Amino acid sequence: MTTKIAKQSLRILVAGGGVAGQALAFWLTRGGHEVTVVERFPALRASGAQVDLRGQGIEAVERMGLLQQVRSLLVDEAGVAFVDSRGKPKATIMANTSGKGRQSLTSEYEIMRGDLVRILHEATKDDAEYVFGKTVDGFDQHSDRVTAHFSDGTSGEYDLLIGADGQGSRTRGALLPEGFDPYWRVGIHMAYWFVPRIASDTNVRDTFMVPGGRQIMRRSHNATETQVYFVMREKSAEASAIHRAPVEQQQKFWAERFSDAGWQTERFIEGMKDSPFFYSQEIAQVRIDSWSKGRVVLAGDAAHCASPYSGMGISGGLVGAYVLAGEINRSPADLPAALANYEQVLRPFIDEIQGEVNPRILRVGMPLNKHAISAFLNVTALACFLHVPDLVARMSSEDRGGDWRLPAYADVHAA
Repeated sequence: MTTKIAKQSLRILVAGGGVAGQALAFWLTRGGHEVTVVERFPALRASGAQVDLRGQGIEAVERMGLLQQVRSLLVDEAGVAFVDSRGKPKATIMANTSGKGRQSLTSEYEIMRGDLVRILHEATKDDAEYVFGKTVDGFDQHSDRVTAHFSDGTSGEYDLLIGADGQGSRTRGALLPEGFDPYWRVGIHMAYWFVPRIASDTNVRDTFMVPGGRQIMRRSHNATETQVYFVMREKSAEASAIHRAPVEQQQKFWAERFSDAGWQTERFIEGMKDSPFFYSQEIAQVRIDSWSKGRVVLAGDAAHCASPYSGMGISGGLVGAYVLAGEINRSPADLPAALANYEQVLRPFIDEIQGEVNPRILRVGMPLNKHAISAFLNVTALACFLHVPDLVARMSSEDRGGDWRLPAYADVHAA
């Protein structure tokens, strides 16, 4: 049980029990608030692929007092190799484990999403109420409260509703004008799943480039499982729509798009049907002018998804939860001021991490033809031979979050 601070206690409903939602539960219960987290999945969704922590995200976990637990469950990923069709590495960029500078393509803190979710849940389950298999289907705002309507037909009154319900947030949809598109798309799509690990799967992530702006990545997170990622450049309506189709249709779509790719594609496609999960998504950022309206506020990917290519998606969610809870804990009697301060403090950081995603640079790493692929591999091999990536990482003064510093909230510290 955590130590609570004797201040005005608010009834707060958090929609979404992922990383951001549980981080909010951690800090808000420490502020003495009554927190209920509703999650649409019937149980804790401790699944998903590998995620990383960088810069301010590492510091946010450290302030929670959970960094040692995260360290104990890190994935052993030594670096990233760009391989040819025989799987032979042409260039390898190793992780920066010096503790200084900028993380490389592989962070020093790589962890499975499921493990991070379990760590956060263990730290919050005794203080927050978790309700699984339930969603917030709508809400009504009043001057002094918000009434939430749930999927089971019940309703409840709260001082504040926080939408931490992900990139496709229904809470956000209810706040924005009808027809408003919150997504900034980069023209890239991704699918990932697990296959059985084989002897040749090492602790270095393999990246294989395929003509047509396609890419295959393989990374292994334990002794028996390997993660597979198919990535492609495409701006078709079919590609954008497939992510909402049944999983069987998604798998058929990706198998067809990569059937001629070579390397270990046959193995990876065959492993789709027995994978414990399959996830398909369009790479996009969430960009909206305001994260709150009245007594409803957005957090994490619902507010400011930075996309996987920022390298700061999980870190952004943890930092955002820390700032939102910190401002609420500091001014529980003045929620309008707290929510305004949340945006004012956090927005520069979000602008920084979202700005890390440059579609032009991403396209360079996903060449359209064999000649461009060869040129990319040759240039990358030369840079690695000259230790350029290692020197750049170690000599950089800032990580991907820039020089923005995590604020100090005197009343919000882990015991």
